[in-house]
Amino acid sequence: MWDIASREQRRLELQDALDSAKSQAERNKLGQFATPINLATDILRLAKSYLPRTGAVRFLDPALGTGSFYSALLRCFSEHRIKSAVGYEIDPHYGNEAMKLWRETPLEFMLGDFTEALPPVKEVDKANLIVCNPPYVRHHHLGIEVKQRLRRASADASSVCLNGLAGLYCHFVCLTHAWMARNALAIWLIPSEFMAVNYGKPLKEYLRDRVTLLRIHRFDPDNVQFDDALVSSAVVCFRNTPPSPEHVVEFTYGGSLAEPEKVRNLTLTALCPESKWTGLAFAPDNSEDANLRPKLSDLFVIKRGIATGANKFFVLPQTKARKLGIPAKFLRPILPSPRFLRTEEINSDEAGNPLIAPRLFLLNCRLPEEEVRSKYPKLWKYLKSGMTKGIHERYICRHRSPWYAQEKRLPAPFLCTYMGRTGNGRGAFRFILNRSKAITANVYLLLYPKPGLAKILQETPELLEAVWTALSRISCDALTDVGRVYGGGLHKMEPRELGEAPLDTVLDVLPEVVVSKSHQLSLSW
Repeated sequence: MWDIASREQRRLELQDALDSAKSQAERNKLGQFATPINLATDILRLAKSYLPRTGAVRFLDPALGTGSFYSALLRCFSEHRIKSAVGYEIDPHYGNEAMKLWRETPLEFMLGDFTEALPPVKEVDKANLIVCNPPYVRHHHLGIEVKQRLRRASADASSVCLNGLAGLYCHFVCLTHAWMARNALAIWLIPSEFMAVNYGKPLKEYLRDRVTLLRIHRFDPDNVQFDDALVSSAVVCFRNTPPSPEHVVEFTYGGSLAEPEKVRNLTLTALCPESKWTGLAFAPDNSEDANLRPKLSDLFVIKRGIATGANKFFVLPQTKARKLGIPAKFLRPILPSPRFLRTEEINSDEAGNPLIAPRLFLLNCRLPEEEVRSKYPKLWKYLKSGMTKGIHERYICRHRSPWYAQEKRLPAPFLCTYMGRTGNGRGAFRFILNRSKAITANVYLLLYPKPGLAKILQETPELLEAVWTALSRISCDALTDVGRVYGGGLHKMEPRELGEAPLDTVLDVLPEVVVSKSHQLSLSW
């Protein structure tokens, strides 16, 4: 016998010691976040429910760590059923200790990079049970050469052409396809964001068309599964066999794997890879096609605020700008970050400056350096101080000419915060009525009325406040469903995502001419 309980206790102690010996930054680099043993056990119990009651198990974990899934395997399956077990771990810091821990058990431990390993050739040598919590390494931590290698290898293994923005976990799912026996079961614990972002589309196509997707369970974002990683998690379960046309997928949400809060079954035809899958467990069965519903993008052009490249340098309090002697013509009013904005309605003085505190201005000059040096010595002195700090060499700045010239952006009458958390009786996002000439940084989304609506608002100015109130009445759930969510309940939303939010509340306050009885827009927007 393998004395599983004793080894698991040693594994937990070992995990704590090994984690403590590394900084958070070091672990983030390799995406090392160990699966809690209770969750690992729940996942292996789920695997057991999908597998035949008898028959050999050939287990593979491509990112073993200290072996939480392997430990759960030994708990959930009898000794005589485990024919083979293979685990890969890239980091010797964890791998060498795990190798000692699981000695004299069936585990074949491989210390190395799974993404460079060659899959078995013979069907009998391939795994029929794959369970993995792959490294959560975002694409910008992967070098260009590594990213190119991974994309080629993923395409070779699964015929999936992943987006360049895909994280390492997406490559693990695709690479492992070549290691799976026919009809093998795979269960992945991965970030739920793949269901809501553009780079997740190829992975969703794979899950819908290439394999038989059995279930996706999305944990409540407020119930973070990892103490040391703010990531919203999902469990994705599928078989390595093509799906039947009438196949039904189970989507669950919240609670636990065994007792979810929400359950919904969907046919494959309902799973569009271009749409978000994150809210599918909530959507009513008789819901309309989302593409036919009026949405904010029908009436608004939505953009992010500007990216200055160095807010602390380019965004100045009015008193500091005056003290530095920066000419007023090179300063534009800009709103403070949402956390410092105490009002949702911004009025202005006669010059268009917002009547709020703090009063901030954006430095924006398009004159060449030579002209600034000769005509505006005080401004040049400030720019030189920025060059001394290397501001001009930062990524955004060095791609501008001159480096201190800002993006062109008109003030928008309606704003929406880019990210936020629910709680304290407030939604994750705030809509703001901007009656000033202030622009914003990229922590806001800007809503510009399209020509038809702009004409109506110009002719009937009192509708401006009504439209703002209507935007604020869009339900919190409707907004969070079109956005994305991270662990700890942090919600974010990009312009295209906000454009998918329902328009109903806004249409209710506009003249009837805006929309016909069939809810089709009747003006040329």
